Amino acid sequence: MKVESQQLKAFLLDAGLLSEKQFNECLEKSKELNCKIDDILVSEDYITQEELIKLKAYILGIPFVDLEKEVIAHDVLRMIPEAIAKANNIIAFRKNASSLEVAMLDPEDLRMIEFIKKTTDLRILPRLTTPESIKNVILQYQKTLQAEFGELIKNEGADGLSLSESKGGKFKNPKGEESFKMIKDDEKGEEKEEKEELKKVAEEMPVIRVVDTFIKHAILQRASDIHIEPTEKEVLIRYRIDGILRDAMTLPKRAASGIVARIKVLSNLKLDEHRLPQDGRFKVESEEWRYSLRVSTLPVSNGEKIVMRLLPETSRAVDLKKLGFRGFQLELIEETLKKTMGLVLITGPTGSGKTTTLYSMMDILNEPGVNISTIEDPIEYQMPRINQTQVNAKIGLTFSSGLRTLLRQDPDIIMVGEIRDNETASLAINAALTGHLVLSTLHTNSAGGAIPRLIDMKAEPFLIASTVDLIVAQRLIRCLDEQKEEYRLKESDIKDLSRYCDPKRILKILKEEKIVAPSATWRTIPFFHPIPTKNCPDGYVNRIGIHETLAVSASIKDLIMKNSTADNIQAQAKKEGMITMFEEGFIKAAQGTTSIEEVLRVIVE
Repeated sequence: MKVESQQLKAFLLDAGLLSEKQFNECLEKSKELNCKIDDILVSEDYITQEELIKLKAYILGIPFVDLEKEVIAHDVLRMIPEAIAKANNIIAFRKNASSLEVAMLDPEDLRMIEFIKKTTDLRILPRLTTPESIKNVILQYQKTLQAEFGELIKNEGADGLSLSESKGGKFKNPKGEESFKMIKDDEKGEEKEEKEELKKVAEEMPVIRVVDTFIKHAILQRASDIHIEPTEKEVLIRYRIDGILRDAMTLPKRAASGIVARIKVLSNLKLDEHRLPQDGRFKVESEEWRYSLRVSTLPVSNGEKIVMRLLPETSRAVDLKKLGFRGFQLELIEETLKKTMGLVLITGPTGSGKTTTLYSMMDILNEPGVNISTIEDPIEYQMPRINQTQVNAKIGLTFSSGLRTLLRQDPDIIMVGEIRDNETASLAINAALTGHLVLSTLHTNSAGGAIPRLIDMKAEPFLIASTVDLIVAQRLIRCLDEQKEEYRLKESDIKDLSRYCDPKRILKILKEEKIVAPSATWRTIPFFHPIPTKNCPDGYVNRIGIHETLAVSASIKDLIMKNSTADNIQAQAKKEGMITMFEEGFIKAAQGTTSIEEVLRVIVE
């Protein structure tokens, strides 16, 4: 089963996707580069990969299947072993008494079809699908967290592994298969007597497998944090996914000491210190991903609580549009970033995506002609051509001391991960005043609140007015899944909203932004409720930013000089056209991206 180039050419020409000359040019290029013409057609944007696969399916008379959101029965999936499925991009997804339907990327792979036929003793029905579908189904080979922990607890005590047996290196799951690699922060050993004591604790249950398992599942579920919380009778493991903490698993109380000790070993923390908080980190790696885990321990009434922040090392800066910035906001940011000096501030609570926005801005600024230096805690993404420095308070390398050193490194652009104290604020403002473009973050609830916060840090109002060019406040809201329920607001709903906002102003903004028709009213605008599904239990998937972008105009500078309140600065910015985060949230709700309930949860609650 092969689509000849002439067959493909005939269908592409008939569909008007390209001319004969263009097709021949692509064919020649594929011969020069020794690759398939499919790759050239997709890279030249004549056709998308999914459209090409659908076209091939039509030519060959093979059905096309989209499995991106499908959940495959476990017994069917396992008919093709995971290693073979991964290596050959082929998966089993439907079975009846005499046949097995398999989805694949290469219909020419007759050898693999014959192999599966022999091993299953069924008639094989090939189907074409997309790489995204294959990737989604491959993830389903992983057992549920409940199932894996169930096996571990059931086999408690059997084949237990002690802490001292694993000093980094590769760990194995309950079946003995290689899972992923954990890398200690430091390979310094503990004293022998401490090792022996911890070995006894660790052998109470297969602790290495447990830690391996819940970290793996946290990564697969896109968690940003893992919470390990000892209670009076058990250990509660929770994941923060899309900003919401969710219970993942409860373990027996006796598992607590082993889990804590295991994580301390990996993070190079003091194993016998249970009264003081500690901070550390380690890494986990697999073929698909690489994560750095930032570890924090805290003594609580029932033992030690551990929180691990998962930082993907393979992440890259995201385009500002994909972060949720639109129209005038984008123009304002791009215009400000063209300046060679000044201070740009991103504000919001912890976990609101401030650092991601800073990285996106640096990606725009990252050109051969500039020297960009950063001082961060932690370094979340590695960026080429940017000099990134990690804060290390233990040796005296703080934001303020690091920033002072950076100023002697001939930088054009400086990124300070966070302005936390008076000295860092003073240094950042002076750097902006002396010819540097400075990017940083603050913990404030609104864009206008950044000014009083700087004044609280002993910054002079006239210096703030002279240096701060742009303040962006932001939050992250969850996006609705594709399955959602449309509805219209009732009069009572509109009345409730007036407690939090000015409905007339928001309706005016929706019309000015051309989100709704000029004749629209609150009663006619469609909004959406989430619909819980098996794949999305709460009806939401992923997150996007909502922002308010405050340009420091002449009138705002006058208010700064007068030590005006955050509310006065915010009100003036709104008069000058700033759309608040709340209003931005309503724009995204009216577009069907999120729900009104989610906007209220993030902004009001």
